Amino acid sequence: MDLNADLGEGFGRWTLTDDEALLQVVTSANVACGFHAGDPTTMRRVCEQAAERGVRIGAQVSYRDLAGFGRRAMDVPRAELADELLYQIGALEVFARQAGAAGVAYVKPHGALYNRAVRDVAQAGAVVDAVTGFARAFARELPVLGLPGSALLHAAAEAGLPTVAEAFADRAYTPEGTLVPRGEPGAVLHGEDAVVAQAVSIASGGEVVALDGTRVSVAAASLCLHGDTPGAAALAVRVRAALEAAGVAIGAFA
Repeated sequence: MDLNADLGEGFGRWTLTDDEALLQVVTSANVACGFHAGDPTTMRRVCEQAAERGVRIGAQVSYRDLAGFGRRAMDVPRAELADELLYQIGALEVFARQAGAAGVAYVKPHGALYNRAVRDVAQAGAVVDAVTGFARAFARELPVLGLPGSALLHAAAEAGLPTVAEAFADRAYTPEGTLVPRGEPGAVLHGEDAVVAQAVSIASGGEVVALDGTRVSVAAASLCLHGDTPGAAALAVRVRAALEAAGVAIGAFA
């Protein structure tokens, strides 16, 4: 099981994630590319730290929404959105290569864009257009991380891109297997024991208990550990230890 976390989610003097501590635990780093969080210096620093530890660098792309942390839904035309996403991936590619890494290893949308691309074919298509644009520029196809069964992964597969199904240790699920919207009660799991239990259930049993108590199948190759919650680094250590104790092999997705 791959473990990924959102990193570099600061801006200027403001910091949110404990990047150095989380990089001791995860196998993939979703690096903010400046549109919902992050700035050039932060991107460079996180890429250098990830490269030093052999952690893969992924581009976490977003709507242009620094004030709303990328969590506000926006109606951006497909072509314009694709350009903005490609811009973000390209910027991170430079910093990843400068750090000695092989470059950006995958793409994952952030926040409102991630959730919108679950069902919105046009917004999902914009993400795919950006990734295929990157492939034309660099002769390298990047895997796309997303929710199983989403319009995003369907569009990526149709375009011939590698896809990686992702699950969340600290988010509540609906009976349909989608994430409970953040604005609804119970959308985020706050108890550490609950987060650890859900992580183990996903990784070893392939299922989660939805908010209404039903059991939902979740087939995932990567597990997200959010870095912006209080005590995220310590919780990530607990999650990884519990997974390894349950016999789950930890490693980057193929």
